[in-house]
Amino acid sequence: MPELPEVECVLRGLEKALAGERIAEVVVLRTQSIAHPSAKQFAKLVPGHMFSEFVRRGKYLLMHFDDGSGMACHLRMSGCLVVKTKKEAKDKHLRVLFKMTSGKELHFEDMRVFGRLWYVKQGSSFAELIPALTKMGPEPLTDLSSKYLQEKFSGRRQAIKTALLDQALIAGIGNIYADEVLFLSGIHPQTPAANINAKRLQRLVENIQHVLNQAIIAGGSSIRDYKDSEGINGNYQNEALVYGRNGEACHKCGRLIKRVKLGGRSSHFCPRCQTGV
Repeated sequence: MPELPEVECVLRGLEKALAGERIAEVVVLRTQSIAHPSAKQFAKLVPGHMFSEFVRRGKYLLMHFDDGSGMACHLRMSGCLVVKTKKEAKDKHLRVLFKMTSGKELHFEDMRVFGRLWYVKQGSSFAELIPALTKMGPEPLTDLSSKYLQEKFSGRRQAIKTALLDQALIAGIGNIYADEVLFLSGIHPQTPAANINAKRLQRLVENIQHVLNQAIIAGGSSIRDYKDSEGINGNYQNEALVYGRNGEACHKCGRLIKRVKLGGRSSHFCPRCQTGV
């Protein structure tokens, strides 16, 4: 699933390519891709609007139109928003097509059809239609602090890896980057969150911001289906220190990377460099 860096890369690409562009026509090819309103109403209501602002909240893309209405998108497992020209070939997984008055096209492609689009009418808010937006924790790149984590982790016996994936605690972090952050912080993924002292929490916050920023610079990670708004794959997976490297030597100490299951998700770690269970 695209995580914060991937969604941020898509957002920046869309902002560059579509700010000031007006939608001329919408063609819904897969009705399941539309969360609200109906696919028929979506295709009727969205045309005529101009993109004015692009915002990311956690893993959600919030696109504001010039009249105060807007459109939200969650890419889920395999969704992609790609800007193309009308002459470019259409992907077989194209679910919703947005045609601009300029001739550009925005393609919502989604192989697994889990991604969703919402139209938010003028006078309403994104949060009214998507309650998850009101339940998210702080944005890790701008609003996260060790003091906040110390308060939230107090008495929490939950494994730190699982806690990092909890969107109600921190918005946007997913499986790939949680593994990377914990390795750099020297914390075993099964360590109870309450056991991490203030000094290590400060280091954890710093590494969260470092890893996410590095991933954004690398264009995100393309483990399976992800590509950015230009259709380009990310490169961070080639720089990963532990994620996806089960059985390979740790770059730091040479010990073999191990993998354990936590909450149904694979966690990769170095048994020598990461301690604290």
